[in-house]
Amino acid sequence: MRAVPAPIPPSARVALARRSDAAGPIVLQAIAEHRVLVHASPKTWSACLASGARHLRRAGDIDLLPAGENGGFMAESACSTLEIRLAPSVLEQVAADLQPCRRSAFQTRHIWQNESIVHLARALESEQRSGGPGGALYAETVGAALATQLVGRLGPALPPRNGLSRAQLQRLFDFVENHIDQPLTIAALCREAGASSAHLRHWFKQATGTTLHRYVLRRRVERARHLLLIGELSASQVALAAGFSHQSHMAHWMRRELGTTPRALLRAERG
Repeated sequence: MRAVPAPIPPSARVALARRSDAAGPIVLQAIAEHRVLVHASPKTWSACLASGARHLRRAGDIDLLPAGENGGFMAESACSTLEIRLAPSVLEQVAADLQPCRRSAFQTRHIWQNESIVHLARALESEQRSGGPGGALYAETVGAALATQLVGRLGPALPPRNGLSRAQLQRLFDFVENHIDQPLTIAALCREAGASSAHLRHWFKQATGTTLHRYVLRRRVERARHLLLIGELSASQVALAAGFSHQSHMAHWMRRELGTTPRALLRAERG
């Protein structure tokens, strides 16, 4: 039995799905996105369909398959893979931010190790499984971090110079507060700050000590707490007004950030 990820939606630039493949040929047809394949099974012997070379894939091993190229291997046993599809524009933008006048180079690679990429893949899968409120912002943040890891293999890391001014930070804070009930994207936040995605993520964490995604989540939790204590809206209405997809997501993040649930919060306030 095979579970193969659906094509990346036209509106998305980063997508992840878990593949479950039976023993036998695993054919990866050419698509418009780059693919980062993180092996998730303990151990699988396989042979490259193109060269016939035999490899032992272990959990955490990574294969890179560029957009427009076919790939695949003959698996000797059933295996599971986290497949990330990354729009070429994501990699090109990060490459331009980090290394001006130099284009990205995404080349086929087999049995590669990179702990940061494995961590990002697992984090994105966990967020998707929980149905968390991160949505497009979280996926784009992970995609940019993933692209930074890939581009970082080509040259120097993000230069430490410059940063976000107080005015830029305040514009970001105000924008988040004024749009907290709406889906927030990296592109919108970059426009507001007047910075590229790679620089915004790096400089925001440098200035605040937290990631942009985590900051937004904390502001959503604080808005939810405030609205719950006012008591004019139901819990489900509060969740939507704070930008959560539904009430259980709000409860999940309130428990993580505040150590309490909406119900316990209200009990403590009334008692």
